Amino acid sequence: MQSLYILIPIAAIFVICGISFFIWSVDSQQFEDLDREASRILEDDE
Repeated sequence: MQSLYILIPIAAIFVICGISFFIWSVDSQQFEDLDREASRILEDDE
């Protein structure tokens, strides 16, 4: 039971960090144009 007093806040910190990183990536438009990056691999470099 004593370990829950440590593990629950640590898990809450991880969840808050994950959500904040996701919100940051959406706000900085990391997911805007996924098709162009996927097709860029198939194109030849000149």
